Amino acid sequence: MSWIDIGALDDVPLRGARLVKTRAGCVAVFRTAEAEVFAASNACPHKGGPLAEGIVHGTRVTCPLHNWVFDLETGAAVGEDARIMTYPVRVEAGRILIDGTALGQRSAA
Repeated sequence: MSWIDIGALDDVPLRGARLVKTRAGCVAVFRTAEAEVFAASNACPHKGGPLAEGIVHGTRVTCPLHNWVFDLETGAAVGEDARIMTYPVRVEAGRILIDGTALGQRSAA
């Protein structure tokens, strides 16, 4: 894995998200109430809703357009046959790092 620094942990509010623009497309970085960090594709597969603008609850995010719920650990939609891409992330010394290898395998948005 090659880790890429994408920003400070404090830049992402608890129960919130930030959008990171990459060569492969936009990635949403989520932070839970327990300060866990997840990264996933930003577009809901249903109608392209911006997941970074969704509601973070537990380890899930709800799409702001049509209320589809996605598990941030697996990418699976709850109650639907759909999924979003997820990417390995870690936090080191207050910085968020994303796996550049996994990100590079994503097709451009």
